[in-house]
Amino acid sequence: MAAKESSRYVLPATSETFPLLQKSADGQRRPSATTHWRWRLTMNLIQYLLLAYLLYLFWTSSSNIRSRTASPDFSHLASHCAPVAPIPAQSFIARQDALARTLYSLNASAYIAEPGASAGYYANISSSHWGLSERPLLLIVQPMKDERGAIRANISVLTPAFEETRAKLLPIPSDAGVTYTAWPEDHSPFAPALSVVPSLTGATIYVDGNVRTFVTDGLQKAAPEAVISNAPVDVRRLRERKSPEEINIMKCVNEATVLAIRAARNHMKIGIRESEAGRLIRDALSAAGLKDPFALTLFGEDAALPHGAGTDRLLGKHDFILIDCGGSLHGYRSDVTRTFALPDSTIPLRYQALWRIVHAAQQRALATAGNGTVTASVDHAAREVIKHAGYGEFFTHRLGHGIGLETHESPYLVGGSKDTILTGHTFSDEPGIYIEGKVGVRLEDCFYVDEDGVARYLTAGVGAPASSPWSP
Repeated sequence: MAAKESSRYVLPATSETFPLLQKSADGQRRPSATTHWRWRLTMNLIQYLLLAYLLYLFWTSSSNIRSRTASPDFSHLASHCAPVAPIPAQSFIARQDALARTLYSLNASAYIAEPGASAGYYANISSSHWGLSERPLLLIVQPMKDERGAIRANISVLTPAFEETRAKLLPIPSDAGVTYTAWPEDHSPFAPALSVVPSLTGATIYVDGNVRTFVTDGLQKAAPEAVISNAPVDVRRLRERKSPEEINIMKCVNEATVLAIRAARNHMKIGIRESEAGRLIRDALSAAGLKDPFALTLFGEDAALPHGAGTDRLLGKHDFILIDCGGSLHGYRSDVTRTFALPDSTIPLRYQALWRIVHAAQQRALATAGNGTVTASVDHAAREVIKHAGYGEFFTHRLGHGIGLETHESPYLVGGSKDTILTGHTFSDEPGIYIEGKVGVRLEDCFYVDEDGVARYLTAGVGAPASSPWSP
C-alpha cells in the first residue's frame, strides 16, 4: 500500500527562500560567507562578554580582599615619640666609668660581655650591631687610673681577625679610644682575650650573666690562675637602675604601645580573626616608630593559656580580647597587656567581675612597690587580692619582671625573691586569672620608682592604666 502523502506543505529549501544557504558546485547546500562572518562575530562577542564578566568578578573579589587585608592609616601615631632622642655618647662613657669604679671597689680586674643588652648598655654593641656566632666577639672593660688618679674605663674588643675591619666600624663611644685584639681562626680566642689584663695571677674577672657557657669555660681554661665568675649584683644594678634619660625613653615607648592598642581596637569588629587583630596591632606599633613589634593575640577561652599560641578563631560577641604586645625605641622595650571588649561586645557579668578583680590586684601591687620594698612582697600583695576573691589558684605566674634593654631582665617580682626595689628600678605589673576552657584576663602596665621612692606607671602620660573593659 502506498505511503499516505502528508497534507502539510513544506517549502523547498532554495537560495531564494534561504539566502544564507548557497548551492555549491556539487549541488550541496552550504552556509554562505555571510553566515560564517555572522557566526564568528557572535562567538567573538560572547567571548568578549565572558571575559568582561570574569574581569569584573576578579576586580570585585580583589577589592574585597584588599579591603579586608589593607592596613588602616596609623600614621598619626608616629609623632608621639618623634622628639625623643637616643642615649648620647657621653652617657655611654659615664656608664663605662661607673662600671670601672665598681670593678675597682670590688678588686676585680675586668668585666667581659658579648654583644647584647649589657654590651649595648656600656658600649653600644647590641645584638643588632653584631650577631652571636661560634666566633666570639668580646667587650672587655678594665678599671684604670688616669694621670689625676681618677678611675676610668679602659675599653678593649676581641674580634676574629678576618672581621677586624668590621669590628673597628662599631660605634663604640670612648674617651681614650678602643684597643682591638684580633685572633686567627686556627688559634683559641680566649688567651688573646685575656692578654690585655696586666696580671692574671689571682685576678678576678667578671663575665656578664648572658655570656655563653663555652666562652666562660674557655676563659677559665685559658687562665686557670684567675677566677672567672658571673658579675655580682653590684654590677648588675648599674644597668637595672635606670637614669632619667632612660626613663624618658621608656615612658614614650610604653605610651606609644597603649596608643597603638587603642588605635587598632577602633578597627576591630565581631567576627575578626586572632591573626587579623594581631596584624592590626603590629601595624600600629610599627607606624608609631617602634622596632621589633610583637603582639600575642588571644580571644575568649584561648586567653586562658597565658602565653598560648591561639587557634586563629573568630571573635564572638561574648569574648574578651587579650593583647600582650610591645616593641622597642632606641633599644628600650615596652610590654603592655590589655584585656578588653569592643563596643558591640556583650561580656558576661561573671567575666567582667574577673576583670575588676585583676584590675584591683594590679593597683594593689603598684601601691605596695617603692624604694626599699622587697620584690616578693609586691607579688604577695597582688596575689592576696585575687586569693581573697576566690581565684588564687588561677593566678599561675609571677607578678612581673624587670624591663629595659631586655623585655625580661632582673630583678623579678616573684614569691621567694629577696631582691630589694630601689629608685630607678623598672618592672612590669601583670596579674591575671586563667580558667582553662573558659576565659583568661590579664592587665599589664610597666612602672618605675622615681627619685622620691614612689612607684609610678610609665604609661600614666596617656591616661593608663585601663579603667574598664571598654576603656583600654
